[in-house]
Amino acid sequence: MPSSITQPAASPALVAGTALIVESFARLLQRQLLAATEADVFTALWSAPRVVLAHGTQADPIFFYGNRMALELFEMDFASFTQLPSRFSAEPMERDARERFLQQVNRDGYIDDYAGVRVSSTGKRFLIQQAVVWNLADRSGVVHGQAATFESWKVL
Repeated sequence: MPSSITQPAASPALVAGTALIVESFARLLQRQLLAATEADVFTALWSAPRVVLAHGTQADPIFFYGNRMALELFEMDFASFTQLPSRFSAEPMERDARERFLQQVNRDGYIDDYAGVRVSSTGKRFLIQQAVVWNLADRSGVVHGQAATFESWKVL
């Protein structure tokens, strides 16, 4: 595991991506991901007391964001995590089920009770529970990827 996980630089693309994570969650789920008074979404999302991660819309989607808790759980630094195809967050035998689940999210907009086994970079398996997974749709309805958040997991 990285000895020290540091917040990435606030590039315009990353700031826009974190804003889309928070805004699309609020639009789809009609509730806030962060406290309504959070002025600095980029920093607040990074230090949120829950895992937050997101991938893009590539043919083999790659994570473009993981907050501090996500990086700690997956045992990766930001640079490594944001080069990882998101399918590698699941074990090989779980990937077909994960793909079917993501197709359901794409169709329905979000799911707010997902559970599934994931694996860290060192092979540590953990069960995520009560996860919310949603489409990163902008105000025009264009989908830019999918995001997930959860507060509960159990190391297996």
